[in-house]
Amino acid sequence: MTKKNESTQEFVVCINNEGYPASLELHKIYRVVPDKDAAADEDLRVIDESGEDYLYPGSYFAPIKVPAAVEKSLLRAS
Repeated sequence: MTKKNESTQEFVVCINNEGYPASLELHKIYRVVPDKDAAADEDLRVIDESGEDYLYPGSYFAPIKVPAAVEKSLLRAS
């Protein structure tokens, strides 16, 4: 069994920003901040447009896998 690397980042793309148009941009990639309590409630903690991490409904995002070069660029930008 493969154990997930703790340093591996998770990214999602916004597919719904209803109620949060200033905080979330549709079709934009966001970095997920691990939060087991949020996940238990089906929420995600993401770094939003404010540059801070906030909770949003998990259904507002779709998980994506990004190539290593894209991940490096995304992490450098944040």
